[in-house]
Amino acid sequence: MTTKNATIKDVAREAKVSVASVSRVLNGLGGVTPETQKIVREVANRLNYIPDNAARSLITGRTHTIGAVLPDLYGEFFSELIRGIDLAARARGLHLLVSSSHDGVADAAAAVRAMRGRVDGMLILSEYVDAAFLEENLPEKLSAVLLNSPVKSARYPVLNIDNRAGAIAMVQHLIETGHQQVAFISGPKTNFDAQQREKGYRAAMTKHAPGMPLTIVDGNFTEESGYRAGRELLAKKPRPQAVFAANDMMAIGCLYAFKEAGIDVPGDIALAGFDDILIARYITPPLSTVQVRIADLGRIALDRLAALLNPADSTPASVETLGCDIVIRESCGAKKGSVAAPNKPRRSPRPSPT
Repeated sequence: MTTKNATIKDVAREAKVSVASVSRVLNGLGGVTPETQKIVREVANRLNYIPDNAARSLITGRTHTIGAVLPDLYGEFFSELIRGIDLAARARGLHLLVSSSHDGVADAAAAVRAMRGRVDGMLILSEYVDAAFLEENLPEKLSAVLLNSPVKSARYPVLNIDNRAGAIAMVQHLIETGHQQVAFISGPKTNFDAQQREKGYRAAMTKHAPGMPLTIVDGNFTEESGYRAGRELLAKKPRPQAVFAANDMMAIGCLYAFKEAGIDVPGDIALAGFDDILIARYITPPLSTVQVRIADLGRIALDRLAALLNPADSTPASVETLGCDIVIRESCGAKKGSVAAPNKPRRSPRPSPT
């Protein structure tokens, strides 16, 4: 038979199930066995069946689209995060709509408002989002999961990286490797991840290098800011023995500044970053870093949002923290390949409303 104008009845006939079963599978409504779901999706793909999304939305009240509002779409971190979200969404038959909010709170509000009515739920990662922002810009019935956020709300689950523990582990490693004077390149002042990583640096220095002065230079998570910070650190007297950057992009910029000045890494200065973006293992020397499983962060966030969209799921809002490891490569001067014991993911109970 021709598949050019296949209908839902054609899919049902070929799959040997009812039209209602096909509808439930393609609309993600549940109540159908995994075996039947597999058959229906295979037949729908083979027949090139394209649902009438407008009509389907009128019937189900759902768009089968998820929105993601991110600070930026540039760089390996965000491309990997989007990949993790998109793979998980596609596995559930969902589409992904992405927007950025890098120009301030008004831009973030515009991005969120533009998605209302177009998506069934949202993933939001933005330094501009607090409880008041959510109250003003998100309809009460629109589900959302917050990523890397200090917000504590009974309505919105939060998925965070254990930035503080990761930073503590890396600074402790640098000190135990013999580098007492560890400098830190900070991230944006209003960024939650950057704040937590700086707190980890301060805590580790206080505990493991008591009396050693803290050296903190400003950065904004870009390679250029890491380059500027590297030049600034080279001018300090005494020069630090090690540099820990709040993300890998800044560490790479810093490395370039050191190489430009003829400074050997790790012979003259040890260097480490945070995130473990793909390029970190391919630069020279390969970069020691705190490993964030970025694609997993996106996948888990989408899973949490999908659970909210399921009426049968009554899981309360929570703050879940994902652990991270440190990956030791040549840039810090220690034996490469060793990995710190993993921090286990943990979930706190339902937070109090703010």
